[in-house]
Amino acid sequence: MDLNTLWFLLVGVMFTAYAVLDGFDLGVGILHLFTRGDAERRAMISCIGPVWDGNEVWLVTGVGALFGAFPDAYSTLFSGFYTAYMLILVGLIFRGVAIEFRNLEASKRWRRSWDVLFAAGSAVPTFIFGIMVGNLITGLPIGPDKEVVSQSFLALLRPYPVLVGFFVVSLFTLHGALWLNFKLHGEMQTRVQKWAKRCFWFFALLNIVTTGATIALYPHMIANFGHFRWAWVLVVLTGLAVLNVPRTLHLGYELKARLNVGCIIAGTFALFGIGLFPDLIRSSLDPTCSLTLQNAASSQSTLSTMLVMAIVGIPFILSYTVGIYWVFRGKVTVDKDES
Repeated sequence: MDLNTLWFLLVGVMFTAYAVLDGFDLGVGILHLFTRGDAERRAMISCIGPVWDGNEVWLVTGVGALFGAFPDAYSTLFSGFYTAYMLILVGLIFRGVAIEFRNLEASKRWRRSWDVLFAAGSAVPTFIFGIMVGNLITGLPIGPDKEVVSQSFLALLRPYPVLVGFFVVSLFTLHGALWLNFKLHGEMQTRVQKWAKRCFWFFALLNIVTTGATIALYPHMIANFGHFRWAWVLVVLTGLAVLNVPRTLHLGYELKARLNVGCIIAGTFALFGIGLFPDLIRSSLDPTCSLTLQNAASSQSTLSTMLVMAIVGIPFILSYTVGIYWVFRGKVTVDKDES
């Protein structure tokens, strides 16, 4: 395995780690307004309060790794998705601020305003993440200069990317519901289990529709499965994880249900990477203009230096992640609603 392929895998692992870890944070935010009062909303935020900012470290790490390893792909993505990136950034900023600010005042109007911003700051970035993935599958209008031909944000909102956007929202919402099921107990947990079952069927429907649309409209996403036979094992394992979610929910296996969704997210991202390989960004104008892990990569010396930094730095991030989840393990109690 050469350094270019290794960094393709490492960048993919970092973004997958972000999706698995921060996906349930975003899902909890999407579900935030479905609660019955201030006490329950405080409990939901308490379920993610100790870990949400640490989870986002993986996004920063992944973007930094993409910039260092594949700078041409990084610049092309920003030129094509600039407005989308700004909307994601604004959403994540308001989401973080809402978590910190909503409990600073007892006013109902104050708290409800921040609750709405928290929910919007979770739903909008999730939806746009999906739109970006959908556009990477369909391809971007990239010319010979490796730049995206000028287009508006509305040009990204084609039917297929919008479908992928809703698919990602359904997946992260299910992830969030199962995280709440894992962290809560009592009456609210019982209600969350009902949410999770509904979220699962919504996700299952969109999973079938999105998979069928991808195979029918963009067969290049399954072309590599003829070369990498082992990828079919990943397809089967991801499918089994999907089928196992309702079973674990029915039997009350809180941790297993949550881990199943993590496996679904990891498997879906892996299949997405296999479908793109060796492209990083596919050109919809001319396949020869696509950015690949060869023509968009930094020099071999840069990749080597970055690999040493990754070997040293990633264990620290992993240690922090594991440590924070261990320290704040256990259930969250829903206090009496004082509002």
